Amino acid sequence: MDAALKFLEPYQLHPVVDHFSMALLIVAVLIDLVASAAPNRTWLRYTALLLMILGAIAAGASYFTGDMEADRIWDALGQPAKDVLSRHAKLGEYLAIIFGVLAVWRILIQAFGFMAGSRGIYLIFALVAIVLLGYQGHLGGILVFDYGAGTALMAAAPVPSEAASPQAASTAAGPIPTVSVPTPQPTASAPPPVPAASASTSMGSPKPVSAPTPVPSVQPSAAPSGASM
Repeated sequence: MDAALKFLEPYQLHPVVDHFSMALLIVAVLIDLVASAAPNRTWLRYTALLLMILGAIAAGASYFTGDMEADRIWDALGQPAKDVLSRHAKLGEYLAIIFGVLAVWRILIQAFGFMAGSRGIYLIFALVAIVLLGYQGHLGGILVFDYGAGTALMAAAPVPSEAASPQAASTAAGPIPTVSVPTPQPTASAPPPVPAASASTSMGSPKPVSAPTPVPSVQPSAAPSGASM
Protein backbone atom coordinates (compact mmCIF):
# COMPACT_ATOMS: atom_id res chain seq x y z
CA MET A 1 0.00 0.00 0.00
CA ASP A 2 2.80 2.40 0.87
CA ALA A 3 4.51 1.62 -2.43
CA ALA A 4 1.31 2.47 -4.30
CA LEU A 5 1.00 5.78 -2.43
CA LYS A 6 4.58 6.73 -3.20
CA PHE A 7 3.98 5.87 -6.84
CA LEU A 8 0.83 7.99 -7.13
CA GLU A 9 2.02 10.95 -5.05
CA PRO A 10 4.09 12.75 -7.75
CA TYR A 11 1.14 12.76 -10.18
CA GLN A 12 -1.03 15.05 -8.00
CA LEU A 13 -4.28 13.32 -8.91
CA HIS A 14 -6.49 15.13 -6.42
CA PRO A 15 -7.42 18.16 -8.60
CA VAL A 16 -8.32 15.91 -11.55
CA VAL A 17 -10.39 13.44 -9.52
CA ASP A 18 -12.00 16.24 -7.49
CA HIS A 19 -13.25 18.18 -10.53
CA PHE A 20 -14.37 14.95 -12.19
CA SER A 21 -16.45 13.91 -9.17
CA MET A 22 -18.05 17.37 -8.84
CA ALA A 23 -19.09 17.36 -12.50
CA LEU A 24 -20.57 13.86 -12.30
CA LEU A 25 -22.58 14.49 -9.13
CA ILE A 26 -23.95 17.88 -10.14
CA VAL A 27 -25.03 16.63 -13.59
CA ALA A 28 -26.56 13.49 -12.03
CA VAL A 29 -28.83 15.51 -9.73
CA LEU A 30 -29.77 17.98 -12.49
CA ILE A 31 -30.73 15.16 -14.86
CA ASP A 32 -32.79 13.55 -12.11
CA LEU A 33 -34.67 16.82 -11.67
CA VAL A 34 -35.38 16.98 -15.41
CA ALA A 35 -36.47 13.33 -15.35
CA SER A 36 -39.02 14.15 -12.63
CA ALA A 37 -40.64 16.68 -14.97
CA ALA A 38 -40.65 14.13 -17.83
CA PRO A 39 -41.66 10.76 -16.27
CA ASN A 40 -42.02 9.10 -19.66
CA ARG A 41 -38.31 9.61 -20.43
CA THR A 42 -37.08 6.62 -18.46
CA TRP A 43 -33.65 6.80 -20.09
CA LEU A 44 -33.06 10.08 -18.21
CA ARG A 45 -33.59 8.29 -14.89
CA TYR A 46 -31.17 5.55 -15.80
CA THR A 47 -28.66 8.14 -16.92
CA ALA A 48 -28.99 9.97 -13.59
CA LEU A 49 -28.60 6.65 -11.74
CA LEU A 50 -25.42 5.79 -13.64
CA LEU A 51 -23.91 9.23 -13.08
CA MET A 52 -24.75 9.13 -9.36
CA ILE A 53 -23.00 5.77 -8.97
CA LEU A 54 -19.92 6.99 -10.86
CA GLY A 55 -19.96 10.28 -8.92
CA ALA A 56 -20.07 8.47 -5.58
CA ILE A 57 -17.09 6.34 -6.59
CA ALA A 58 -15.25 9.48 -7.72
CA ALA A 59 -16.09 11.21 -4.43
CA GLY A 60 -14.42 8.37 -2.53
CA ALA A 61 -11.38 8.61 -4.80
CA SER A 62 -11.34 12.39 -4.30
CA TYR A 63 -11.21 11.96 -0.53
CA PHE A 64 -8.48 9.35 -0.84
CA THR A 65 -6.27 11.47 -3.11
CA GLY A 66 -6.98 14.60 -1.04
CA ASP A 67 -5.81 12.87 2.12
CA MET A 68 -2.65 11.82 0.32
CA GLU A 69 -2.05 15.38 -0.90
CA ALA A 70 -2.66 16.84 2.57
CA ASP A 71 0.04 14.61 4.05
CA ARG A 72 2.48 15.88 1.44
CA ILE A 73 1.94 19.63 1.95
CA TRP A 74 0.89 19.85 5.61
CA ASP A 75 4.27 20.85 7.04
CA ALA A 76 4.78 23.60 4.44
CA LEU A 77 1.56 25.46 5.32
CA GLY A 78 0.99 28.19 7.88
CA GLN A 79 -1.54 27.86 10.67
CA PRO A 80 -4.39 29.71 8.85
CA ALA A 81 -3.97 27.45 5.83
CA LYS A 82 -3.90 24.38 8.07
CA ASP A 83 -7.22 25.42 9.61
CA VAL A 84 -8.83 25.68 6.18
CA LEU A 85 -7.29 22.39 5.08
CA SER A 86 -8.61 20.61 8.19
CA ARG A 87 -12.14 21.89 7.47
CA HIS A 88 -11.77 20.90 3.81
CA ALA A 89 -10.61 17.39 4.69
CA LYS A 90 -13.35 16.82 7.27
CA LEU A 91 -16.08 17.98 4.89
CA GLY A 92 -14.61 15.82 2.13
CA GLU A 93 -14.91 12.77 4.35
CA TYR A 94 -18.55 13.56 5.17
CA LEU A 95 -19.41 14.17 1.51
CA ALA A 96 -17.86 10.88 0.43
CA ILE A 97 -20.12 9.09 2.92
CA ILE A 98 -23.20 11.17 2.00
CA PHE A 99 -22.91 10.53 -1.73
CA GLY A 100 -22.25 6.86 -1.11
CA VAL A 101 -25.55 6.68 0.82
CA LEU A 102 -27.32 8.68 -1.89
CA ALA A 103 -26.05 6.32 -4.58
CA VAL A 104 -27.40 3.29 -2.67
CA TRP A 105 -30.68 5.12 -2.09
CA ARG A 106 -30.93 5.92 -5.79
CA ILE A 107 -30.34 2.28 -6.71
CA LEU A 108 -33.14 1.19 -4.35
CA ILE A 109 -35.54 3.76 -5.87
CA GLN A 110 -34.86 2.43 -9.35
CA ALA A 111 -34.85 -1.25 -8.40
CA PHE A 112 -37.81 -1.51 -6.01
CA GLY A 113 -41.24 -0.04 -6.54
CA PHE A 114 -41.94 0.55 -2.85
CA MET A 115 -38.97 2.95 -2.72
CA ALA A 116 -40.30 5.10 -5.58
CA GLY A 117 -42.35 7.16 -3.14
CA SER A 118 -39.20 8.46 -1.49
CA ARG A 119 -37.91 9.96 -4.73
CA GLY A 120 -38.91 13.50 -3.73
CA ILE A 121 -37.13 13.25 -0.38
CA TYR A 122 -34.09 11.82 -2.16
CA LEU A 123 -33.95 14.83 -4.48
CA ILE A 124 -34.13 17.26 -1.54
CA PHE A 125 -31.21 15.57 0.19
CA ALA A 126 -29.30 15.40 -3.09
CA LEU A 127 -29.72 19.16 -3.65
CA VAL A 128 -28.47 19.91 -0.13
CA ALA A 129 -25.47 17.65 -0.77
CA ILE A 130 -24.75 19.54 -4.02
CA VAL A 131 -24.73 22.86 -2.12
CA LEU A 132 -22.25 21.40 0.37
CA LEU A 133 -20.19 20.14 -2.55
CA GLY A 134 -20.04 23.68 -3.92
CA TYR A 135 -18.83 24.97 -0.56
CA GLN A 136 -16.22 22.22 -0.53
CA GLY A 137 -14.96 23.45 -3.88
CA HIS A 138 -14.83 26.99 -2.48
CA LEU A 139 -12.58 25.83 0.37
CA GLY A 140 -10.30 24.13 -2.13
CA GLY A 141 -10.09 27.36 -4.11
CA ILE A 142 -9.06 29.28 -0.97
CA LEU A 143 -6.29 26.77 -0.33
CA VAL A 144 -4.91 27.04 -3.85
CA PHE A 145 -5.44 30.69 -4.77
CA ASP A 146 -4.98 32.33 -1.34
CA TYR A 147 -2.34 30.09 0.22
CA GLY A 148 -0.77 28.43 -2.83
CA ALA A 149 -1.35 24.94 -1.39
CA GLY A 150 0.14 22.28 -3.62
CA THR A 151 1.82 24.81 -5.91
CA ALA A 152 5.38 26.08 -6.26
CA LEU A 153 4.31 29.36 -4.62
CA MET A 154 3.19 27.60 -1.44
CA ALA A 155 6.12 28.77 0.70
CA ALA A 156 5.95 32.35 -0.57
CA ALA A 157 2.16 32.79 -0.38
CA PRO A 158 1.21 35.59 2.07
CA VAL A 159 -1.20 34.99 4.91
CA PRO A 160 -4.26 37.28 4.32
CA SER A 161 -4.56 38.25 7.99
CA GLU A 162 -0.90 39.23 8.15
CA ALA A 163 -0.66 40.74 4.68
CA ALA A 164 -3.16 43.44 5.69
CA SER A 165 -0.72 44.74 8.32
CA PRO A 166 1.80 47.26 6.94
CA GLN A 167 4.29 46.29 9.64
CA ALA A 168 4.11 42.63 8.65
CA ALA A 169 4.43 43.54 5.00
CA SER A 170 7.54 45.59 5.67
CA THR A 171 9.00 42.78 7.78
CA ALA A 172 8.33 40.21 5.08
CA ALA A 173 9.78 42.42 2.39
CA GLY A 174 12.91 43.19 4.42
CA PRO A 175 14.52 46.56 5.03
CA ILE A 176 14.03 49.12 2.32
CA PRO A 177 17.39 50.01 0.78
CA THR A 178 18.28 53.68 1.03
CA VAL A 179 20.21 55.49 -1.63
CA SER A 180 22.12 58.63 -0.70
CA VAL A 181 22.65 61.16 -3.45
CA PRO A 182 25.55 63.58 -2.83
CA THR A 183 24.45 67.20 -2.80
CA PRO A 184 26.49 69.28 -5.22
CA GLN A 185 28.44 71.99 -3.39
CA PRO A 186 28.62 75.38 -5.13
CA THR A 187 32.14 76.35 -6.05
CA ALA A 188 33.18 80.00 -5.99
CA SER A 189 34.64 80.95 -9.30
CA ALA A 190 36.67 84.08 -9.75
CA PRO A 191 35.16 86.52 -12.19
CA PRO A 192 37.01 86.74 -15.46
CA PRO A 193 39.49 89.60 -15.64
CA VAL A 194 38.10 92.67 -17.27
CA PRO A 195 40.38 94.04 -20.02
CA ALA A 196 41.74 97.52 -19.37
CA ALA A 197 40.40 98.81 -22.61
CA SER A 198 36.91 97.72 -21.88
CA ALA A 199 37.13 99.07 -18.35
CA SER A 200 38.16 102.47 -19.57
CA THR A 201 35.47 102.37 -22.18
CA SER A 202 32.78 101.46 -19.78
CA MET A 203 33.81 104.02 -17.20
CA GLY A 204 34.50 106.76 -19.77
CA SER A 205 37.92 107.97 -20.84
CA PRO A 206 39.36 110.65 -18.54
CA LYS A 207 39.52 114.15 -20.06
CA PRO A 208 42.97 115.84 -20.09
CA VAL A 209 43.20 118.67 -17.61
CA SER A 210 44.67 121.79 -19.28
CA ALA A 211 47.00 123.98 -17.32
CA PRO A 212 45.55 127.38 -16.35
CA THR A 213 46.44 130.17 -18.73
CA PRO A 214 48.57 132.76 -16.96
CA VAL A 215 46.88 136.14 -16.72
CA PRO A 216 49.31 138.99 -17.67
CA SER A 217 49.71 141.45 -14.88
CA VAL A 218 49.14 145.10 -15.80
CA GLN A 219 51.79 147.43 -14.43
CA PRO A 220 50.88 151.17 -14.06
CA SER A 221 52.84 153.20 -16.55
CA ALA A 222 54.89 156.19 -15.34
CA ALA A 223 53.41 159.60 -15.90
CA PRO A 224 55.18 161.47 -18.73
CA SER A 225 57.38 164.16 -17.54
CA GLY A 226 56.25 167.79 -18.22
CA ALA A 227 57.84 169.91 -20.94
CA SER A 228 60.32 172.45 -19.75
CA MET A 229 59.17 176.03 -19.98
